[in-house]
Amino acid sequence: SGNYYKQGEIRKKELEQSCFLLGIPASDVTVIDHRDLPDNPAVEWDTQLLAAFVLKHIEANNINLVVTFDSGGVSGHANHISLYTALRYSMFILFLCLGCRVLVLESVNLFRKYISVLDVPVSCLLPGDALFILTEEETEQARRAMRCHRSQLLWFRHIYMLFSRYMVINSLRLL
Repeated sequence: SGNYYKQGEIRKKELEQSCFLLGIPASDVTVIDHRDLPDNPAVEWDTQLLAAFVLKHIEANNINLVVTFDSGGVSGHANHISLYTALRYSMFILFLCLGCRVLVLESVNLFRKYISVLDVPVSCLLPGDALFILTEEETEQARRAMRCHRSQLLWFRHIYMLFSRYMVINSLRLL
């Protein structure tokens, strides 16, 4: 539930506000609050437990495409990496049984991460399965959605919103 700083209820509301700005109704937002899946950037979650939650959600909602983090978790966040690990663990069931594909967001080095639109030529030249370049309007919408997460807007996240390529460019590959 995002309770690392004991702000789980606040962060749930912020997530719903952010999703609303992105056109996702609250009824489509699922928050899992499980004692064995703590919000903690240093804790790796149990792969089988997380995979069971994810597979159940995918099957119940007839989802055919999942976008998640890659093995670097974009920022090295252990919870993010755990999502990748659980989906990789579940690939056989996901693809063959449920017909669901998985795209992973490419983690890039620190230099590329913070050169914003200047990373477009590099991203275009490198191999990948999908490349999304947001328009100015889409980038501003993403910033507004990020601002909904007030409890997490520490100084470095303001720098992230200004300079991170992920606010403008997202390169993905099939898992």
